[in-house]
Amino acid sequence: MDASTVTEFRDGWLSSQDGLKLYFRDYSGPENGSAVPVLCLPGVTRNSKDFARLAERLSARHRVICPDFRGRGRSQYDPDWAHYIPPTYADDVRHMLISLGIHRVHVIGTSLGGIVAMVMALASPGVLASVVLNDIGPEIGSSALSSIMDYMKDDTPLPDWDAAAGHVRAAYLPNLPRGTVEDWMEIARHTYRENADGMLVHDWDYDVVKQFEQAMNGPFDLWPHFMALGRVPVLCVRGALSSILSQQTLDRMKKAMPAMKDVTAEDCGHPARLSEQNVLEAIDAHLAPV
Repeated sequence: MDASTVTEFRDGWLSSQDGLKLYFRDYSGPENGSAVPVLCLPGVTRNSKDFARLAERLSARHRVICPDFRGRGRSQYDPDWAHYIPPTYADDVRHMLISLGIHRVHVIGTSLGGIVAMVMALASPGVLASVVLNDIGPEIGSSALSSIMDYMKDDTPLPDWDAAAGHVRAAYLPNLPRGTVEDWMEIARHTYRENADGMLVHDWDYDVVKQFEQAMNGPFDLWPHFMALGRVPVLCVRGALSSILSQQTLDRMKKAMPAMKDVTAEDCGHPARLSEQNVLEAIDAHLAPV
């Protein structure tokens, strides 16, 4: 593993146990800081850039690690798409933490990242200090999954960043109805990369779609995984307009785990951007005691 220093974070690299080169951002936090590090895990097609603002904020007190899952962002694509599953991502995270000498973390998981946190709760529970689930729970509506699949399947190259921002706006508008021009451009720059022909393409391996489609056709019950989180403090963030995490599912989660806290991101669908003031305050309060 090596790392090169940049302004706000360092670029970290490591080899997975099956030989893939994986990338992570490492925000060092305060010198000689004693707070438990924070691990930020992104959504199914997302990457470490989504956590830039949150990581910079949290790094005032914590070391913050933001990986790109295999097949996303700067991490190497897997030649076998069958490996694009939460247990593999959890194992990659475990290997990364061991490489960094980190034995305990707060996990902030957006969508798929929250599922990976649940898998970690079963596979390596001792590493979790607390968990933030960003708009994800043990049940997901099939219609919401179909919408995500439709978006993922559209791999049309785009000519410039204005076109990318427009494309993102068309796809995300129901989830961010008050989004600004700046919001759409930021999301676009976190979503696309420039290819060798100068066109903008999605910054993930298209084979991720194959595994996602297969997962959609199988049973989906994460209640045992969710209940494994009961050993640690849990904060659930829900977008008020979310079709991924319904209010009914959230209510069931709270009934099953009474100690879990929750906060709602208003005027937002899936997922919350984690920049909403009430959400930031809830995260601060969640991290403070541990």
